[in-house]
Amino acid sequence: MSEGVKRRYDSTRRAAQARETRLRILEAAHELFVAQGYGATTVAEVAAAAGVAPETVYSAFRTKLTLLRRAWDLAVGGDDRDVHLLERPEVRAVFDEPDLRARLARFARVNTAIMRRTAGLRLAVEHAAGADPAARELLTEIDGARLDAMGAHARAAATTGRLAVPETTCRDVLFATTDGALWRTLVERRGWSDDDYAAWLGRLWVATLVEGLDLEG
Repeated sequence: MSEGVKRRYDSTRRAAQARETRLRILEAAHELFVAQGYGATTVAEVAAAAGVAPETVYSAFRTKLTLLRRAWDLAVGGDDRDVHLLERPEVRAVFDEPDLRARLARFARVNTAIMRRTAGLRLAVEHAAGADPAARELLTEIDGARLDAMGAHARAAATTGRLAVPETTCRDVLFATTDGALWRTLVERRGWSDDDYAAWLGRLWVATLVEGLDLEG
């Protein structure tokens, strides 16, 4: 093996190892923030749970707040690819569905999967926001991004000509039902399955937002 090939191999392996370490840290942080709260969790505890030194966590993320932000990004997307949520294949498939009722049902399934990943962490951010201005700012950013995303869904829904409500109402209904509170109540507290929740949420959106549900099937 030539030196050039060996160096490329070593570099690729180190990059893969660094990525694995970052993911392990983020997963540990997510679990601890949900279990004991953001404020009560120390970087040392995250490092111990991830099996690394605290210095490794600081080197990768610098601050605990950045760790929270990156943990949120990972939870929303489901992986560490630098791809905006609206551009991910599962979400593009929602937009590509021409029938609005089928689109909302598909979106409900996608959103339920996102709630499974994010609802607990969002609650941790909400609790931290009461005492931590930086966490409060993050929560505002999270909700701002979600409102923008629901606006995109509402605009796309309006182009189908099947909305029973104004576009802004559609946006606000979607926004009000995607912050994790409904999922936590029905799935975590009342014991619904994710499949049951997604089916119900899809029916709720269709009944509220889609016109012409009589003789058109």
